[in-house]
Amino acid sequence: MPRLCNDPPPAELCQGIDRFNAGDWFEAHETLEDLWAGEQGDARHLYQGILQVAVALHHWREGNFRGAMFLLGSAGELLARVEPVCQGVDVAALLHDAARFHRALEKMGPERMGEVDPSLIPRVRFVA
Repeated sequence: MPRLCNDPPPAELCQGIDRFNAGDWFEAHETLEDLWAGEQGDARHLYQGILQVAVALHHWREGNFRGAMFLLGSAGELLARVEPVCQGVDVAALLHDAARFHRALEKMGPERMGEVDPSLIPRVRFVA
């Protein structure tokens, strides 16, 4: 049975988010990929969207401008399909933060991508 947005977050989602927010973006991807692969509907879009932001940030850190730009755009499309709050995740804030990081990265371009203000790195937050 597919998970719904009003369901509580599964443990794997919480683990993936902890890794994401710690800057362990590749590990966050690994954790969320297992969750995403077997899911459907909004929950699938949520997991895949967070996963893609994580991989985009990993690409950014590794100097892969094109990969980061592509995945930030793709993640935005997925997250825009999800309710503003899903399984306790503040999807609206993540969508906003990922778009802001995308714009900053685009402005810097591949030559200066490492100069993006670290305070702009998206974080995944839960709402009360």
